[in-house]
Amino acid sequence: MKNLIEVEVKNVIVVKDEHNESSFLVILAEKEGNKVLPISVGLFEAQAIARAKEGIKTERPLTHDLIVNIFKELELKVEKIVINDLINDVFYARIIVRKDDKILSIDARPSDSIAIAILANVPIFVSSSVMERAGEESPPPESDEDLEA
Repeated sequence: MKNLIEVEVKNVIVVKDEHNESSFLVILAEKEGNKVLPISVGLFEAQAIARAKEGIKTERPLTHDLIVNIFKELELKVEKIVINDLINDVFYARIIVRKDDKILSIDARPSDSIAIAILANVPIFVSSSVMERAGEESPPPESDEDLEA
């Protein structure tokens, strides 16, 4: 995969609409640049990303912890995740893993991929074409509240 931009999770925010209904955004910020990429995620994925970002551990493994544990047990090394496409306003991602000398690319939702990347402590990348189409020069408006894990 060429033309990748490394990003980091800047924040997970709650946005309320005019009917006081909540939606959740994960904000990815370029590591070397000033663009951000807001991605809408579900409540549970937002909570998982926020927990992983804050290093909050649970008594028993939750879904994303389980996936990382399965990768480890199968001796699959997560190398990176890539948000590689945007089709009809839907983001697509790949989890890139290595098994010995073989590279595998696994289709996944960006929200799951981001949580796994944080838990596995691996870099997150966005294709330059996705960033060009959906990235913003300045951060989106601040929400009323940050999501708490």
